[in-house]
Amino acid sequence: MTTKTFQHIPLSILDLAPIKEGGAARDALLETVELAQHADKWGFNRYWLAEHHNMPGIASSATSVLIGHVAEKTEHLRVGAGGVMLPNHAALVIAEQFGTLESLFPGRIDLGLGRAPGSDQMTAYALRRDLKQRVEEFPDQVEELEAYFAGTGIVRAFPGEGLDIPIWLLGSSGFSARLAAEKGLPFSFASHFSPDYTIPALNIYRDLFEPSDKLSKPYAMLGLNVIAADSDEDAKYLATSSQQQFLSLRRGRPTPLKPPVSNLEDVCTPSELVAIENTLTSGSTIVGNPETVKRGLEDFIAKTNADELIIHSQIYDHQARLRSYEIIAEFMES
Repeated sequence: MTTKTFQHIPLSILDLAPIKEGGAARDALLETVELAQHADKWGFNRYWLAEHHNMPGIASSATSVLIGHVAEKTEHLRVGAGGVMLPNHAALVIAEQFGTLESLFPGRIDLGLGRAPGSDQMTAYALRRDLKQRVEEFPDQVEELEAYFAGTGIVRAFPGEGLDIPIWLLGSSGFSARLAAEKGLPFSFASHFSPDYTIPALNIYRDLFEPSDKLSKPYAMLGLNVIAADSDEDAKYLATSSQQQFLSLRRGRPTPLKPPVSNLEDVCTPSELVAIENTLTSGSTIVGNPETVKRGLEDFIAKTNADELIIHSQIYDHQARLRSYEIIAEFMES
């Protein structure tokens, strides 16, 4: 097996359009566009936006709308959903939305599909008006969506029918890994918040993969939290914003993205600190100076044999966030 390096695999970006404490959604969306434009120039491969609801710190809830806006403001990036939570939507609506996007920006649109609500149960009810749908129905929803693009159903999607829009399955466990393998689809795993299941999910996907007319061999893109700065000390300080966001979610009280703090122990309990260390300081979260981050990325690629990495950098200061991705982009040139 060839040892992969930054010269062998693409690097991409996952953005949740973070709304910061003291800021507004408009600020978040303007910063998303600026980051995407820099990513376009720096040579990143994809720019994916994630669907979440009822989250005061996330502005990417109207995911399809934001994808169109980012695609309009960039030239080369593939822009897509990482992902659309399909159970929240009628498959026909998603086919029409992404058919419209692909018609406007041909060859640049990705459709990543997840089966979680991207929210709490009450919000899921507000989105769907019904919580009777079972996880086991997700494969049927995917097939329905594929039928709209293929034009094989009684109801047809315009725009959508006949367009080649790559469908990815997203997951944080083995369910979507198995489904992606059975259907011969590319697979993106949420290593950035489910690190312990990364290797088991990859093994399921690669061992069970069935070639399809879309994909001849497995293709796995893995999520990573990366916070890079010019020094380890600066990076660790910046990382306390994402750590506080993790805490707010764990407490069931999501908040806007908070500014970094000098001492995380001042805002959390000892048990919460352990939870942070277990979840956000594993091999799927890399924090440090350029050399530290490069070494961490190389180790992660060697461990997982990833085909692509999609990097999430939740940083309060926008210029520091741009700098973090700029450091990563420099690795692709070396």
